[in-house]
Amino acid sequence: MSTDRRAMKRVFPALLAIVLLVTAIPAMAAQLVPRVDNFILFLDHSSSMKFFYKGQRIVDLGGQSKIVLAKSAMVEFNNLVPDLGYKSGVYTFAPFKQYGAMAPYNRAAVDKAIDPISISYETYGRVTPMGPGLQDLDKVLGGLSGRTAVVIFSDGDENLGINAVTEARQLQSKYGDRLCFMVVSFADNKHGEDVLKQIAALSACSCFVRGEDFLRDQAARVAFLRCGIYEESAMAAETVVFRSIYFDFDKSNIKKEFIPVLNEGVAVIKSKPNTGVILEGHTDSVGTEKYNQALSVRRANSVKAYFVKQGVPASTINAVGYGETRPRADNATAEGRKLNRRVEIKFTPMK
Repeated sequence: MSTDRRAMKRVFPALLAIVLLVTAIPAMAAQLVPRVDNFILFLDHSSSMKFFYKGQRIVDLGGQSKIVLAKSAMVEFNNLVPDLGYKSGVYTFAPFKQYGAMAPYNRAAVDKAIDPISISYETYGRVTPMGPGLQDLDKVLGGLSGRTAVVIFSDGDENLGINAVTEARQLQSKYGDRLCFMVVSFADNKHGEDVLKQIAALSACSCFVRGEDFLRDQAARVAFLRCGIYEESAMAAETVVFRSIYFDFDKSNIKKEFIPVLNEGVAVIKSKPNTGVILEGHTDSVGTEKYNQALSVRRANSVKAYFVKQGVPASTINAVGYGETRPRADNATAEGRKLNRRVEIKFTPMK
């Protein structure tokens, strides 16, 4: 356990009580639809974050500094993220630093990335370059495909370099609807609040929540995540598992024996307008987690490519990979590993 985490447990039991009472989203992945493909947790690590929120020790928030509150909010955000095939990363600004590189989302890995972020650092001579931090983030955004939510935990103060709103506006212009700014605000002055609200307003998602509300209110937390990273499908309960097809070891090509299964799926889709397809790729446990994650995506995409070739619109197909994380059978046996090398095909009504 890190020194910071031990300190956190020792100095603010009231806030820990809030954190530990949070429960993950119920296992309803089939009922949730991702709004984005990636999300970045982006924490303000500047000098102003070391001061007490609103200049006082707020008892029900543990009487802690803004950096402690913001780091705790990151933990709570991670506790509530549903596993919908995202990529995620953990970064700070002022200074800009990578704590968790962009990778397929894993709750434990994100928690591990958040843990070493220091809550104890010197404020003397430290500055708050929020704009340059956003500028540095462009290097990360440029390497991502699909839509990305940047989740900012900050008080909005800035006193160095380019204007934060100007830089955020440039990023929004560059990436368009591929970029969504989500803001958890610990602003305790008008300037900081104005900066953060302007940044949030740049995006179509326009997700903004006060940090104290996020920490205190479960409904506020859930509403914030629904705003930016997922939505509930009213018809998701009607999602049905159609069939599964299986793959040879370390392969992603479709075996001839499963072509009739796929053709049956194509016929079902074409006979029912407004039917979407979810393709979930899986592997056995042989090999590294990173390799198996990529292999599971290749398997899901091979089925997607077949469906598209047969006339199914690509826009109606969601292909995701789960690597070795969701075994159907025992990986200790050859037969079990064979059953785990699969793509599950699911049909779901579209809005």
